Amino acid sequence: MFTGSIVALITPMNEKGQICHSSLKKLVNYHILNKTKAIVSIGTTGESATLSQKEHINIVMLTLELADSKIPVIAGTGANATTEAISLTKRFEKSGVSGCLTVTPYYNKPTQEGLYQHFKAISENTKLPQILYNVPSRTGCDLLPQTVARLSEFENIIGIKEATGDLSRISKIKKLAKKNFLLISGDDATALDFMQLGGQGIISVTANIAAKEMAKMCSYALKGDFIKARFINERLVLLHEALFIEPNPIPVKWLAKKIGLIKNDTLRLPLTPISNSTCLKLEKAMKYANLQKI
Repeated sequence: MFTGSIVALITPMNEKGQICHSSLKKLVNYHILNKTKAIVSIGTTGESATLSQKEHINIVMLTLELADSKIPVIAGTGANATTEAISLTKRFEKSGVSGCLTVTPYYNKPTQEGLYQHFKAISENTKLPQILYNVPSRTGCDLLPQTVARLSEFENIIGIKEATGDLSRISKIKKLAKKNFLLISGDDATALDFMQLGGQGIISVTANIAAKEMAKMCSYALKGDFIKARFINERLVLLHEALFIEPNPIPVKWLAKKIGLIKNDTLRLPLTPISNSTCLKLEKAMKYANLQKI
């Protein structure tokens, strides 16, 4: 459940910014049908930063209900306050989630020791499998390989979503961390190269609107058939790039609406509607990838 194509699921909203249950159901079914390995519910792509804790918990629980044990659900439980991250994690302890994805604390800019103590405290307060999430471009801090290795010694810290785009991190972490520690890409544009260098999968934004393609690409890569995997990825290259022209998840929600997966591409401030120029680039990428309306 923690390898292959894992989707960083968007959070569909209606015109008033409330959670759209019918669109969420369609999204979950779409990923079950197209063999996505797992769903990350309310990670950063799910707009965790603009949801209340009550909404956060309710959406994860609704996603679990809709998944109906047909696809594993990983709960996003990151926060910039350690106590809040622990509280969220403990809330899902007996919920049925398969694990937690915990982003590094944002804005605080903790030291490496601070990061170590943060994740150590979370680990010691739960039995749920924990996946670390490093995305310094969004958080302002970088979880370095040496710290990852220290954290890998905790039994329930099972892997990392590494979203720096720095492929040299793979060999560094593999060398330092415990055996069988999972390396999961968090950068769609370099995910295939990441897997060819020893990674086990991708927590993907692109999978929101190209689930079948991402699942097949990862399946081939995990089997060592990188010729077939690269053939699929070549069609997705423009999409990987276009989805990040504006802050995620602005482009992916617009495209999800465009192909019929969600009813509205509503966002909450401070995120704003997509620009016309980005729409044109997304349409070009969609055609190049041969994405069909659903």
